[in-house]
Amino acid sequence: MININIKKSLGEFNLDVAFQVEKGIVGILGPSGCGKSLTLQAIAGLLNPDSGNISIGNHVVFDPKKKINIPTRKRKVGYVFQNYALFPHLTVSENIGFGLNGMSRIEKTKKVSEMLEVVQLTGLENRYPNELSGGQQQRVALARTLVTEPEILLLDEPFSALDQHVKKQLELELLAIIKKNFSGVVLFVTHNIEEAYRICDYLCLYDSGRNIQFGTKQEVLERPISKSAAKIVGCENVFEIRWMNGNSVVLDGIELELEDCVLTTKRYLGIHSYDLSFVASNDRANTFPYAITSVVDGIDRATVSVVVANVTFHVVVSKSSLEGIMKGDLLLYVPFDKILFMD
Repeated sequence: MININIKKSLGEFNLDVAFQVEKGIVGILGPSGCGKSLTLQAIAGLLNPDSGNISIGNHVVFDPKKKINIPTRKRKVGYVFQNYALFPHLTVSENIGFGLNGMSRIEKTKKVSEMLEVVQLTGLENRYPNELSGGQQQRVALARTLVTEPEILLLDEPFSALDQHVKKQLELELLAIIKKNFSGVVLFVTHNIEEAYRICDYLCLYDSGRNIQFGTKQEVLERPISKSAAKIVGCENVFEIRWMNGNSVVLDGIELELEDCVLTTKRYLGIHSYDLSFVASNDRANTFPYAITSVVDGIDRATVSVVVANVTFHVVVSKSSLEGIMKGDLLLYVPFDKILFMD
């Protein structure tokens, strides 16, 4: 478990975050410079907050009011840096065993050997970091962290330095290693919502130095609470509400029917691009003729941008349906049960 409630001023930037995690893998997402990595540094003891407290397990590791600031080496925190931070002059075995202080040579050799097997690097123990692939370096960094038996694991964008074609395979490997060999809390910093969704159990969204939403990945993805949160989780369709009209909502030239009468003070409406569709008939509510403005082609799917009145919608569709959509014989369908209201 980790409990964090800290504030830190760095020039004009203010970090002010508070959340508690009991177990599982938590994805910390947000735009660059929003305080994600600073939070990990504070937990690890590499950055001293101005105020607040941090607890790991049952132990307080930072609380200036109680004059507590446990040194990094005693916090039982494992930190895998974005660039892995391996020692170039040490072999794989020496890198992994670097933090194993106070052990006999026999004990240390045995533990390093066991960890080499866990991360599938047996046979590479005498190589140096520059002789390894990016994925192998990542596994060395993870092994060096896990071998010290930390209570919490911090992963700072561990896939950002890897080529796209190897990322997903390494995601599976990393996840399998963690699930099998680590039972504590994992904080996983990323800016990629798809990556976070594949790996994490929970999502914690950051914006401008604050954590703005926390919950299971399904909850956060399906119910972003604000315009900023919606953008972070990849909701491409967010619109300002002009006014509410009973069981409908009015945008800029469009009136969308709702399932029930909604009483809300929310200022924005959103809908995920994959929840919109094109239909052949207007026998249901919220179907509109459209004009296509652009098509962004993907491998097996495409994103079609269409205009209805003064509103532009982005819709993800299968490549096989693209021809019918381009003819303009269909109608855009906005399902009322997928509409999100947010601040």
